[in-house]
Amino acid sequence: MQKLFIDFEPNGQITLNEEQSRHIAKALRMKKGDMLTLTNGDGNDYGCQINGISGGLVTLSVCYKQANNSEPSVKVTLYQGVPKASKLEDVIQKCTELGIAAICPTLTHRSVSRPDEKQAKKKGERYKKIALEAAQQSGRGIVPEIMDMTELKKAVENDESELKILFYEGGGESLKSIIPQNIKSVSVYIGPEGGFEESEVELIKSAGGKIASLGPRILRTQTAPVTALSAIMLLTGNLE
Repeated sequence: MQKLFIDFEPNGQITLNEEQSRHIAKALRMKKGDMLTLTNGDGNDYGCQINGISGGLVTLSVCYKQANNSEPSVKVTLYQGVPKASKLEDVIQKCTELGIAAICPTLTHRSVSRPDEKQAKKKGERYKKIALEAAQQSGRGIVPEIMDMTELKKAVENDESELKILFYEGGGESLKSIIPQNIKSVSVYIGPEGGFEESEVELIKSAGGKIASLGPRILRTQTAPVTALSAIMLLTGNLE
């Protein structure tokens, strides 16, 4: 069933905005009487029926609600070293599908792409749209938070996760040995093209973080976060 994330009160009639209505009526060719799912991030999915389409706007009413069971038990935040081109867009899409809670584009010593404030704001809006679309497609209960672009040092200082893990091409501990199954929050640090400098590895260590490996092969910056997140979800029982 088609799913939309919108801000609404599940009482009475709901009217979609022009963009949402156009997507439902034109792109999906839905009509009066059809059902779709709405969620407002409160942990529930609301089954709604289209009451009518008038003046370019779709109106619906709530028929039932049920708890959303798609959210993982562990909250994973990705601190992704800002890569070149559109690679971060792919990372956001795939990690949203896998259950990421938040993504922070992170500037490191080897980040080649360094957008100015105006460019960063524009990119941030694009990233949020990608996360929203991926969350709707994959049946998520929330839309992952896309955090403001920040320097690595500041990101580490503000990181309150139970466990910080930096994945390093220079080697590290096995992920299986450092992830307890009942952990509630994990931060994942992935470098840009070229990886992390040793001083950045030491920064994570000094903050109580762990250095981990994703195996003997060197993964691309857009492959590593998807691999790491998949492994964490598997080890915490969230792919069962």
